[in-house]
Amino acid sequence: MRLKGAGGLKSMLRSVGVGLILGAGLVWFKMKTIGDERVTSVRERVEPGLIAELEERGLRYGSPVFLRAFKESAELELWLEKKPGQPWELYRSWPIAAWSGQLGPKLKEGDYQTPEGFYAVGKGQLNPRSTFHLSFNVGYPNGYDRHRGRTGSHIMVHGSNVSVGCLAMTDPVIEVIYLLVEAALARGQEAVPVHLLPFRLTAERMQAAEGEDWYEFWQQDLWPVAEAFEKSRVPPKVEVEAGGYRLSGEVDQAGR
Repeated sequence: MRLKGAGGLKSMLRSVGVGLILGAGLVWFKMKTIGDERVTSVRERVEPGLIAELEERGLRYGSPVFLRAFKESAELELWLEKKPGQPWELYRSWPIAAWSGQLGPKLKEGDYQTPEGFYAVGKGQLNPRSTFHLSFNVGYPNGYDRHRGRTGSHIMVHGSNVSVGCLAMTDPVIEVIYLLVEAALARGQEAVPVHLLPFRLTAERMQAAEGEDWYEFWQQDLWPVAEAFEKSRVPPKVEVEAGGYRLSGEVDQAGR
């Protein structure tokens, strides 16, 4: 009787396990379908006008993308490569609908702080099934953050107008940004660089920041990279070395 009972229990547990796996599979399939349908709908509605606008400006849909955000002025810029080796062109700048926390980097999970630093978005970080319409993960924490014991997850650029550490851009704006990032990745850009900065790192603004808690971080780690881009208007290649950011001496070449 014990053996029979044990066998019955094993059979029941096996059935429950199979049921859970099947259930999870169905949920994943449903969510994937919803995401696919959402992006398809956005493409059909937004892509034609976007492509026409880019062509008028001598830009190409699918060109490499570079994103740069400033917390203090609540702006996000999207730059496009016009021709390899030449200065990139600012396609558009949008107001950030919401970011959270204060000036300074994100330190730990749950601090509701928007990060500062240099990140990158690959294909696997796109999320068409987002609760906030469409989104992509910026890649926080990166190697620099992890070296310093910083924690956190799911830092996104997304739709809507609320934030708990992410950059909220509203639904109409994220549609344009998402499509351009997706198209760039689909056409060969390995990763889209995302620079999250406290403010425009000019000499005047840095002088005004002297004495603030994060002045050394801004001056030593962020300013050289931001300055390199301002001089060349080509995204610099940024590496993490010995726990710090370092310019490789080469341009990023759009991550290709």
